[in-house]
Amino acid sequence: MSAPSMICRAYHGHAHNPAPVDRVVLDYDARFMRRKVLTTEGGERLLVDLPQTTSLNHQGVLRLEDGGEIEVIAAVEKLLQITGDDLTRMAWHIGNRHTPCQIEPTRLLIQHDHVIHDMLNLLGATLNEVTEAFTPEGGAYGHGRTHSHAH
Repeated sequence: MSAPSMICRAYHGHAHNPAPVDRVVLDYDARFMRRKVLTTEGGERLLVDLPQTTSLNHQGVLRLEDGGEIEVIAAVEKLLQITGDDLTRMAWHIGNRHTPCQIEPTRLLIQHDHVIHDMLNLLGATLNEVTEAFTPEGGAYGHGRTHSHAH
């Protein structure tokens, strides 16, 4: 394989330029990184070399050394949709198990987990498999995911 043609050493949660140079489409797990070679939508190889492990958010940008930006897009993935009469209680149980959760007014979305699925079923949730982008809530101790509760 050829060497990456672009290098990124910084990440921002929102764009500073009106148009990105290119985009990368990554699922939730792939959006947690420090150092990795990615392929952009345009077929370019991009070396991401961030100072620390970072949670990349949907529509955040990887900042290139020349100032250009690569937009981060949340990929479509298989998820579990949770609906029911007591979403607040269900959200509490999901959070109590440190499970990433996308919280919306009429539903919750999580990654597939058979143990959480069975628990939610016992709580009376209506569970359906869906395929869409996953953009869960960030951590309480910082933006995005964190490794610990240290502050």
